[in-house]
Amino acid sequence: QVQLVESGGGLVQPGGSLRLSCVVSGTTGSITAMAWFRQAPGKNREFVAALNWSGGSTRYAESVKGRFTLSKGNDRNTEYLQMNSLHPENTGVYYCATDQTIVTSSMATDHAYDYWGQGTQVTVSS
Repeated sequence: QVQLVESGGGLVQPGGSLRLSCVVSGTTGSITAMAWFRQAPGKNREFVAALNWSGGSTRYAESVKGRFTLSKGNDRNTEYLQMNSLHPENTGVYYCATDQTIVTSSMATDHAYDYWGQGTQVTVSS
């Protein structure tokens, strides 16, 4: 079993930055990828970014490329999402997700992930 806990959300003005954290615990040895998805009010959950846990390769949604950056903590149990130049449309609940059987072609697909955190709210507004 795997547990995920997100933190770091909050209210920020347009153009500002936030860093989200996702701590993974439990049976973590076989994790293949960790990802972030966003759900805005009244909308479906959408892919933001994903990190191949062993190889380190990353994948980003087109809308966040150049502004958001994924990284892995030194403890190897934490994933960070650095979000810069935030826009109002980046508002939503951000969920961390992971799984033990993700393949590269599925990294941006939410139903490929079995384990999810509780989410952290990000609001970009002046």
